[in-house]
Amino acid sequence: MSIIVVTGTGAGVGKTVVAAALAALTRARGSAAAVVKPAQTGAAAGAPGDVDEVIRLSGIGTTFELGRFPGALPPAAAARVAGIPPVSLDGAAELVRELADSNRLVVVEGTGGLLERYDDDGATVADLARTLRAQVLVVVRAGGDTVGHTALTLEALAHRGLDLAGIVIGSWPDTPGTAERSSLADLEMLAARPLAGALREGAGGLRDRQAFAEAAREGLGATLGGAFDPAAFRSRHSL
Repeated sequence: MSIIVVTGTGAGVGKTVVAAALAALTRARGSAAAVVKPAQTGAAAGAPGDVDEVIRLSGIGTTFELGRFPGALPPAAAARVAGIPPVSLDGAAELVRELADSNRLVVVEGTGGLLERYDDDGATVADLARTLRAQVLVVVRAGGDTVGHTALTLEALAHRGLDLAGIVIGSWPDTPGTAERSSLADLEMLAARPLAGALREGAGGLRDRQAFAEAAREGLGATLGGAFDPAAFRSRHSL
């Protein structure tokens, strides 16, 4: 069994697509996978959420959304504004442990960044990863301010004694510019290891599950079940 906590350098970096890619690769190997989303924010009751996207892309059926809050805010603030009790990360940890007994992989997808508050006591997905003794996969943007945001996230991980599973670029453009290409060496330097993956732009919009599984295989490295070659990727794209 294995547990991976997927976090990111912020919102909109591609965490859900990466979570779906991990699940799709596990399913393609004939093994069981589960995905847990402790807090879904910015979605009204009955609207599709991140776990629905995971199901659509990967085809897995074991998914859990533990709390839903309509405000597009960090989980603690969204719960407070909605007048709804916040998610219990202790309860989330208990569920993840139960799922790990019957699934080859359990993916926990965080909301926003590593240190987003889930309750008024300040519990974060970093605390959940520490409780579970799980590796943390960090999803980042391509280019822009990604280097500084990644550095802050990795520093927070190291400060808490958490184990980095790797860095994945959530969406690599078909035609990368100087900002994207120049960031590759810096990202690998910060992680002190090669990239763990780079999913191609538009992977999350694929409608065919087999096509998505192939995009997942191409975009995630061997330690995550795929065939992504960081050296070849770096040779093609870095400055």
